[in-house]
Amino acid sequence: MSYQREFSLIGYKSLIEDLFSHGYTISNFREVATESKHLIMRHDVDMCLDAAVEIATIENQLDVAAHYFVLLRTEMYNLFSKRGMAAIESLLSLGHQIGLHLDASLYSNDELEDAAEWEAGCLQCITGREVDMISFHRPAKSLLGRADMLAGRHHAYQPKYFTDIAYCSDSRGRWDHGHPLDLQAVKKGQALQLLTHPIWWASKSDENAVSRLNRFAAGRHEHLRRELARNCAPYREAYTELTDTDEPK
Repeated sequence: MSYQREFSLIGYKSLIEDLFSHGYTISNFREVATESKHLIMRHDVDMCLDAAVEIATIENQLDVAAHYFVLLRTEMYNLFSKRGMAAIESLLSLGHQIGLHLDASLYSNDELEDAAEWEAGCLQCITGREVDMISFHRPAKSLLGRADMLAGRHHAYQPKYFTDIAYCSDSRGRWDHGHPLDLQAVKKGQALQLLTHPIWWASKSDENAVSRLNRFAAGRHEHLRRELARNCAPYREAYTELTDTDEPK
């Protein structure tokens, strides 16, 4: 049975293997060549760092080095937390690159350059590595195909990465541009930037987007309850089943 069209962990592994079987080899943003079968693996981590580590582990097993773009300003996760830093360390130890996933909607046009520099600098402090690539979170149309660099850094929507080569994204948990293997550019052997979001793939079987998000939300709620029990005596005393974590000294 082929799992190449299934949104699951095994489906993700199958997708990469099928692209390899079509002659594609892993590249990066700096070295990609338009008319070569180069494959840029890009992940925008919108919601879940744990899901990113699951995908990164599969890629490591396949000898794939990917680009993971993480948000600095988000309500979904905290890069500065113990859990967040552990995830970043895992991604780096698995051989992947970390880039900035910038939510440009938080800034005015006049603020964007300085904001990108500040956020990239903060991320460099977390990773201990140079952050030389940016991707935009839910980009406005004005940012798609923007030729200029931002804060002295390349971004994933510059023409040489976005329109001069094939581009495919699983936004909203589906292939709005068509399945990667069905793209005419891929059939012709052109380079491909493949954007995936780990939240859509980190499950053992295929399920719809809402079910995935509900499962993610339930997990976040349970984690919050355990943190409350760990840090607050009244809550810990009321819910003793949550006291398997270390109590504060």
